[in-house]
Amino acid sequence: MLKHFVMWKFKDAEGKTKEENIEIVKNGLEALVGKVEHIKKLTFLKNQVDCQRNFDALLIVETENAEELEKYKNHPEHKKVAAYVALVTEGRGAVDIFE
Repeated sequence: MLKHFVMWKFKDAEGKTKEENIEIVKNGLEALVGKVEHIKKLTFLKNQVDCQRNFDALLIVETENAEELEKYKNHPEHKKVAAYVALVTEGRGAVDIFE
């Protein structure tokens, strides 16, 4: 199993507040479950402690292997959400681990 962790810093953008953008992205990513067959499990977590150094949200996507992760990343439905994410975030970090 491959776990793909992504963290973002969100911003006010696209006529929405930072908080609204977090919710839009959360809903968009969670809607991929069932549409993108390569996802085994998807978890979206919002930061709960106010700290300037913290990221605002964490995504954990589980796939069978690296090939399935690439298929997820390149799926048209994921690309739609990712395009919006690029507009409303100002920082990103990612880590991939095998379990």
